[in-house]
Amino acid sequence: MAFTPQVALDYLGGAQKRSRLAHAYLITGAPGSGKRALAAELAHRVNGAPANEIFAGTAPDVHLASPESKSRRIVIEQIRHLEHALQMRASDGRRKVAVISEADRMMTQAANAFLKTLEEPPNNSLLLLLSSIPEVLPETILSRCIEIPLASSGDNSLSAEGEELVGLLHGLTTAAEGSVHDAYQLAQGVHGLLARIKESIQDETAAALKREEAHYKNTTDGGDWLDTREDHYKALTESRYLQQRAQLIETLFLWWGDILRASVGVPARELPQATTTTEAIAARLTTPEILRRIRRLEELRDHLGRNIQEALALEVAFLSVFRF
Repeated sequence: MAFTPQVALDYLGGAQKRSRLAHAYLITGAPGSGKRALAAELAHRVNGAPANEIFAGTAPDVHLASPESKSRRIVIEQIRHLEHALQMRASDGRRKVAVISEADRMMTQAANAFLKTLEEPPNNSLLLLLSSIPEVLPETILSRCIEIPLASSGDNSLSAEGEELVGLLHGLTTAAEGSVHDAYQLAQGVHGLLARIKESIQDETAAALKREEAHYKNTTDGGDWLDTREDHYKALTESRYLQQRAQLIETLFLWWGDILRASVGVPARELPQATTTTEAIAARLTTPEILRRIRRLEELRDHLGRNIQEALALEVAFLSVFRF
C-alpha cells in the first residue's frame, strides 16, 4: 500500500511518539512523489533542525550522500565519510540522521560498506534511503530497511518529447524483433529527437537575444553588453538541453522500471500508457536480464555526464539494452 507524504509522516510521527521508530527506512516512489520532503520533515522531527536546512547541508548532525555530479554514482568513499560522521557524538543531544538520495545509485562496494552500518547502526541514529527504483537495490539492504512507499503525485504526464520517446519504444517492441538493426534504428530515432530538442532551444534563445538587442541597443554600451548576453544565452541553451536530455533518459528508466515491476509481480506502473508494451517485454526477459539492462542504462547516464560523444554513447548502449 502506497501512502501520501502526509499519511506517511503521521505514521512515522506516531512511531516516534511511542519510541518505536526503526533505525532505517527506505522511502520509495516515483520522481515528484515527495520523498525528499518526507525525509526532510522526518529528519526535522527527530533532529530538531529546520526542514528547509536538511538538504541544504547546514543542519547539525544531518549527513547526506547522493550521486556525484560527474559519475552519477554513490562511491565507497562517500559511505565511509558518512559512517565516520555517524560515529561522532551528536551535539546538544540531537539524533544523528543520514540521508542517502538515489540510494539505487550506490556502487557495489558502497552498498556492501553501507550494509555494515545497517547491520550495526550507530547509537542514536536514523538512516533514510530514498529511491525511485528500489528493485535495483541488493536484497541484503532491502531486508534491513522498512519501506515507506509513496503514492504517485498524480501528475505523471510526460512532455511531448517524452511521449514521442515512449512511442518510439512502443514501435520497437511491437513492430520489430529487437535485432541489432532495430536497436540501431531506435538509437537513431532518439538521437534525432534530441537534435530537434536542441534546435528548438537554440531558436528560442536566439529569439530572446535578438529581442534584447533590439530593446537595449540604443541605451547600453553594445560591445561588452552583447558579448556578455551572448555568453549567457549560450550557457542557457546548453543547460536547458542537458536538462531535457536528462529527462528523456529518466523516461527510459521509468520504462524499464515498469518492465522490472511486471517481471517481479508488482502491479504499480509509472507509465500506464505503456503497460501492454512493458508487460510484453517482461514476459520475454528474465529478471536478471532486465536488471543487467538497467545497469547499462546507468552506464549510459554516466557516460553522457562525462561528455562522451552523444551519438556514439547512445548507439553502444542501445545495442546492449534494446536487443531482445
